[in-house]
Amino acid sequence: MKLFAICTGIIQAGEDLVPVLLESLKKQGLSLEDNDVLAVASKIVSYSQGRLAKLSDVKPSKEAEELAKKYLLKPEFAELVLREADRIYGGVGKAVLTLKDGVLAPNAGIDSKNAPEGFAVLWPVNLKKWVKDFREKIKNESDKRVGVLVVDSGLVPLRIGTSGLALVAAGFNPIRDLRRGTDLFGKPIMITRHAVADDLASAAHLFMGEATEKTPAVLIRNAPLEFDDSVHAAAEMMMPFDECIFMGTFLAGRCGSGQA
Repeated sequence: MKLFAICTGIIQAGEDLVPVLLESLKKQGLSLEDNDVLAVASKIVSYSQGRLAKLSDVKPSKEAEELAKKYLLKPEFAELVLREADRIYGGVGKAVLTLKDGVLAPNAGIDSKNAPEGFAVLWPVNLKKWVKDFREKIKNESDKRVGVLVVDSGLVPLRIGTSGLALVAAGFNPIRDLRRGTDLFGKPIMITRHAVADDLASAAHLFMGEATEKTPAVLIRNAPLEFDDSVHAAAEMMMPFDECIFMGTFLAGRCGSGQA
């Protein structure tokens, strides 16, 4: 498998990403091939959709004031979290743990990093429609059939730092179910499923970075995938609460404070 970071300038609000990415590939001497995967940072999808909120235009509610005080946030930012989150569970300083579109995410995916001063970037919307349109435009412009992955930063409980998280995967199967197979010793595999899309998202995330890299997209070639024309949003890659070891444990109140 090969990965190529795609360098671009700063994406402007409302900008069409297809010509930007194809021109950037051309400048780097790259071109698309069938069954390539284009991994795209969620933030530039948000920019292309105009999903920027000017904080001075946001009027905080009383609930937002309380949330901001509890978790050391700006009241306007806290108001956006309340509006965007599907559920709020708690948090720590500067980060509120929320459920958003089937994903456990800090601050409902809202981020002030790499946003203009006084603005916050919200998560993209209607990603299934967006990715279908994006793939069709790529096909029309390049005559190539490619997979697409929209990548955001995610967190793993008790691990320091961010890794890649797939918000939508199109053109390939994002989950490899191993439960009908056996292990090296012939024993049946009972619960294991391989989060292929998240693995690819993490590989791309390593190239994208988190600061001033200006590499918001990655070309992935020769990935070991099952290609098709399916589209899977984050909610379709979500583990049900009662099957999730983290949410199932915490929400059932079975957490102990002692050592095993």
